[in-house]
Amino acid sequence: MVYENILIERRGEGPRQTGLITLNRPKQMNALNDALMDELGAALKAFDADAGIGCIVITGSEKAFAAGADISAMVNFNLEDSYGGDFITRNWETIRTIRKPVIAAVAGFALGGGCELAMMCDFIIAADTAKFGQPEIRLGIIPGAGGTQRLPRALGKAKAMDMILTSRMMDAAEAERGGLVSRVVPFADLMTVTLAAAESINELSAMSVMMAKESVNRAFEGTLADGVMFERRLFHSLFATADQKEGMNAFLSKRKATFKQR
Repeated sequence: MVYENILIERRGEGPRQTGLITLNRPKQMNALNDALMDELGAALKAFDADAGIGCIVITGSEKAFAAGADISAMVNFNLEDSYGGDFITRNWETIRTIRKPVIAAVAGFALGGGCELAMMCDFIIAADTAKFGQPEIRLGIIPGAGGTQRLPRALGKAKAMDMILTSRMMDAAEAERGGLVSRVVPFADLMTVTLAAAESINELSAMSVMMAKESVNRAFEGTLADGVMFERRLFHSLFATADQKEGMNAFLSKRKATFKQR
């Protein structure tokens, strides 16, 4: 597939590499339109299906991870266009079906849909220049790609209400304190640190990684009792894998494990 709104590449050596996706609409500060989201979904699915890819990274530019959804594309929408056309649901939800870990490397603005896209990733590594916000209220609308649901889960009700109702932006330091991002690094180190995190995942057992991701996500989708039982069943099932045998034997032998991905 030829991409016009994103750049894709493989990074790393070894048997499993990192799939890097760069949002690439610089004149629009990576505003997220239908074409870009279609391409992003296709690239994510291609990397997810590639046995040589262990982890996926999504990033933007120095100025903006993504400055939001493309307002010019929806300024004339009516109810039939938005609800009838299944706007957002149609092509923004692909990322939720990806089984491999997806890391957001965020510099500059992550606003509106850009903040929501970052939150859809499994975790966010932010440059010290990053700024997060949900300013949709200024446009007479509300966040529509999960912002009102994921932001309270990450930051708590008070912070989420503050950001969504006043449209104020949160800098990287506050985002880390609140739990929205996993770590903050100097902008110059953003990709080095993010790709190193991805590489550390690439070295692990693919089944363990995918099951860990699935189990953590389950924590947000049901009761504690259901989540613990789900985790337990995944834990039990991993004892049927060769990688569990290798990992434990390597530990006892005081050597580095060599996972076979089976």
